Amino acid sequence: MTSPTPLAGIRVVEFTHMVMGPTVGMTLADLGASVVKVEPAPDGDTTRRLTGSGTGFYAAFGRGRRSLAVDMKAPEGMALVRKLLARADVVIENFRPGAMAKLGLGYQQLAAENPRLVYCSCKGFLPGPYDHRTALDEVVQMMGGLAYMTGPEGRPLRAGSSVIDIMGGLAAVIGILAALRERETTGQGGEVQAGLFETVTLLMAQHMAQTRITGTAPRPMSVRTPAWPVYDIFDTADGGQVFVGVVTDTQWPAFCRAFGLDDLAADPSLATKQQRVMARDRTLPRIEAVLRRWTKPDLMAKCEALGLPFAPIGRPADLFEDPHLLGSGGLVPVTLPDGTHTALPALPISIDGARPGGAGDLRPPGADGAEIAAELGYAPAEIAALRDKGIITG
Repeated sequence: MTSPTPLAGIRVVEFTHMVMGPTVGMTLADLGASVVKVEPAPDGDTTRRLTGSGTGFYAAFGRGRRSLAVDMKAPEGMALVRKLLARADVVIENFRPGAMAKLGLGYQQLAAENPRLVYCSCKGFLPGPYDHRTALDEVVQMMGGLAYMTGPEGRPLRAGSSVIDIMGGLAAVIGILAALRERETTGQGGEVQAGLFETVTLLMAQHMAQTRITGTAPRPMSVRTPAWPVYDIFDTADGGQVFVGVVTDTQWPAFCRAFGLDDLAADPSLATKQQRVMARDRTLPRIEAVLRRWTKPDLMAKCEALGLPFAPIGRPADLFEDPHLLGSGGLVPVTLPDGTHTALPALPISIDGARPGGAGDLRPPGADGAEIAAELGYAPAEIAALRDKGIITG
C-alpha cells in the first residue's frame, strides 16, 4: 500500500542538528511534505559524524529530506537561502536562542517578508527565567524528575533513549500542524516553540497529580507501591524472563486456573484487586515458583491464549526481526551512509491502514544543491559558479 502523504505540497526548510529538530523534519517528510535540510558546506551537519552513543542519530532521524549544503557566510549563499525561504510554508530550527536572528533569519524578520510562514523553534526551555540556559535531553531528564523516577532510590538514571528530544520534536509537529490549520482560516502563519523542559514536565504530570491527591510524593518506579496485583518480571525454566500482568478481577481466576493456583482463586481474602495488591508479599512467591517451571516460549504462548498483558524482555536489536513490525510495515527501508541497506522504525501511526514513511533515503551532504538552485531560478552557469566558489556542493 502506498505511503499516505497528507502534507504533500507543504514546503519545509530545516536548520537543525542532533535529535529534536531532525525528529520534526523526519515526521513532516514522512507525512509527505517536501523538506530541504540546509547544512554548512561542504561537510554538512556535524550530527552525521557523531560517534559513541550518538552514532545512530543521523541515520535514525535524517531520512526523507533533500540536502542543501551552503556557505551562508558568503553573500551569494545567504541570497540563495533567502530565495528558498521566500517560498517556504514552514521553517524549523533548533539552534541556541538568538542564533537565527543574528543571521537575519529569525521569526519576525522572515514573517515580515513571508506572512504565511509557520516558524518553529525547538528549544531547551520555552520563554521564561530558564530560557538562557543550555539544555540537552539528559539535562532536562535530571531536572524534571524523569531520572529520579527511573533509577533506584538515590541513583537518578536517564531513560535509555533520547526520549525527551523525540517527544519534544513530536510536540513541535503538533504545533506546526495546528498553525497550518489556523493559516487556512486567517491566511497568516505564526510562531511555534517547543521546549525540552516542558516536554519532561508533561511526562511527570501523573506523578505531580498523585502528589496532590495523596499528599505524598511518589518514590521512584523501581520501588513504587504497586498499583496492580501482578505486574512483574518472572524468570523462566530456560533462563529467560517474561513480564506478566494480571490486573483485573476477571483475569485473576482465569490466570489461577491456568497455572494450578486454584486455592488462590478460591481465597475470599483475594477476591478484589485491592485485596490482592495488599497481599502481594504472600501471593508473588507462589506465582514466581509456578511460572519458573515454564519455558519462555511456552509461558508467552499461555499468556497470549489467556489474553493477559505480557512481554518478553527485549533489546533494541531484537526489533529488526520482530514479526509484528515486519508484518505491519513498522520498519521502513533506509540505506546508511556506508551503503548498507537496513530498515528503521516508521512513525507510530497508520492512516487509512497504511504506515507513512520511507519516502526518501539519507542524502549525502549537499547532494541536491544544484537541483534546488535550479528550482529557484538559477541558470546552469550561475550554479556552476556557486559550485566553483564552494558556496554550494552537489
